[in-house]
Amino acid sequence: MTQPTLDASQRALERFHHRFDAEPAFLAMAPGRVNIIGDHTDYNDGFVLPMALPFQTVVAARARSGPKVLVASEGYGEASFSLDSPTTAPARWARYIHGVGAMMRDEGLAAGTWEGCIATDIPGGASLSSSAALEVAAAYTFAAAAGSEISANQAARLGQRVENEVFGLPSGIMDQLASAASSAGHASLIDCRSLDVSAVQIPQDAVVVVMDTGTRRELVDSAYADRQTTCIRVAQALGVPALRDATVADLRRLDAEDDVGRRRATHVITENHRVLQAVAAFAASDLTEAGRLMNQSHTSLSGDYQVSGPAVDVIVDIAQNAPGCFGARMTGGGFAGGAVALVATSDVEAFCSHVSGRFSAPASQPATAPTALYPVTPSPGASVHYL
Repeated sequence: MTQPTLDASQRALERFHHRFDAEPAFLAMAPGRVNIIGDHTDYNDGFVLPMALPFQTVVAARARSGPKVLVASEGYGEASFSLDSPTTAPARWARYIHGVGAMMRDEGLAAGTWEGCIATDIPGGASLSSSAALEVAAAYTFAAAAGSEISANQAARLGQRVENEVFGLPSGIMDQLASAASSAGHASLIDCRSLDVSAVQIPQDAVVVVMDTGTRRELVDSAYADRQTTCIRVAQALGVPALRDATVADLRRLDAEDDVGRRRATHVITENHRVLQAVAAFAASDLTEAGRLMNQSHTSLSGDYQVSGPAVDVIVDIAQNAPGCFGARMTGGGFAGGAVALVATSDVEAFCSHVSGRFSAPASQPATAPTALYPVTPSPGASVHYL
């Protein structure tokens, strides 16, 4: 069992002191997220049920004059860029920040220049939304540097724009909104059409366990985009705004030869139902039903949507047969990275011992990072703390 380090704030402060020989004016922080159920539904205007994690990306910063931002990132060096120029920061990590600031100004939002240091406890590439946390933390930093504020929805939309327009990834808004708008102690039911967020209590008899396989996605952006393109095509064929508005019965109207479209749509339609059923199960403290829905979700993602991966399938199978496990599934975009399990509180230690003792990444998909299990509690969303 691996415990979160929870010291990103201290590291960001220490780096700021060392780099600038001064005190920062504020800390802007945004958490990663794990999605309990509801994957690949967000860009179909559907429902998702993520929770924020006790892993944070933290920016220690102070406002500065002039057009340039100067930022040092833990492990990635330094970057500077002007908000008056296009989003062309040379380092990929810096383009997330540059993109957020540029788009804030594009939308008429106050975005001040600043200098700061970034530290994070979010494992990169583990399907825990480290990039979304960076985008949201950056939005709060730009606003604070301007002496202004930004709403959770505004920060989330900015982060989504960066993913879509700067990096060309046609992702939905779940990751950014979960990072920005989550409530301590609760998962978040998000309606990805209206952006309404409702707090969902997870019964005390269960703990969410994040399982990082140590495998990382490579060159799968085209596969992700292909899934979204297929969903749009099927929705248009059915005459509905998005697959959120379709039913399984509607799929009978598809061309008989469109097996791929039917399978992709079947996942999205049934996954939306599973999210709402899981919320009802948590409200009734029916953890067996919630776990069953998670298991079904993984089967659907692996079979109909085809976005799981060898390592994720292995760890999910082990988890589903581990002591105290109600259910387990892949989480996030898929293909590699992480999975999530719902485990009886009394069995968390035995569960983690069982899974860690039996899992190793398969030869077909070797791990490039350490395998880790994290029992986690729902954490609050993004915030700014003035010093």
